[in-house]
Amino acid sequence: MKRIVLKIGTSTLTKGTARISRGKIEDIANQIYTLKSEYQIILVTSGAIAAARQFSDLQGATKIALKQALASIGQLQLMRIYQEIFRDYNLLMSQCLLTYYDFNNSESRINMRNTINTLLDNNYIPVINENDTVATDEIKFGDNDKLAALTAELMEADLLVLATDTDGVYDDDPKLNPGAKIIPVIRDIENLNQVIKDTKSEQGSGGMKSKIEAAHIAQNAEIETWILNGSNENFLVKSMKGDSIFTKII
Repeated sequence: MKRIVLKIGTSTLTKGTARISRGKIEDIANQIYTLKSEYQIILVTSGAIAAARQFSDLQGATKIALKQALASIGQLQLMRIYQEIFRDYNLLMSQCLLTYYDFNNSESRINMRNTINTLLDNNYIPVINENDTVATDEIKFGDNDKLAALTAELMEADLLVLATDTDGVYDDDPKLNPGAKIIPVIRDIENLNQVIKDTKSEQGSGGMKSKIEAAHIAQNAEIETWILNGSNENFLVKSMKGDSIFTKII
């Protein structure tokens, strides 16, 4: 079976709102159910802070400490929503909270690989998020894009999919240039510096720049990356069938 690391950003999970969309998580579950006979899927999800903000209004802390506290509260809520919906599709799931430090430690890398392989071999879907209560890098910079790429590299995935709120990588800023077009295939990432703007969604903390950096990590590991619009229904299945426009980085 081929192995896919599917990263879902906050902007995808909220569908551009301030709340986690149960409908979008159901769309994700339905696609995993459709693909599970042919693919092993590792899910990297953002959204813990967005989930917490639906229930909590914390005060009296630094910006980073506040976000870390929200991540701690929201992780429970986010996984509860995932579990309720995945159960409806008879999908088994597990939670893995990781940090970059784990990837830099040889013993931790072995333990992570063994754990995730065991879960996959027993038909569990590993649902991975950054342990934001002890690490701040993703809160400030990447919205789990780099974490997804490092996971794909560690687990020797066949494909890294970064679901975001745009159709892919454009040859210019589509907000400023209505004639901007999707770049369907990218081989030389270094040449993208001219066209990539470091813009971020209102809910997410990533941006196209962090996705390109993640794709670079995957490319160095000889893993293909797809950047596609997770807001669309059935986005991954349609992309596999060639029924949607997106960017491949090979």
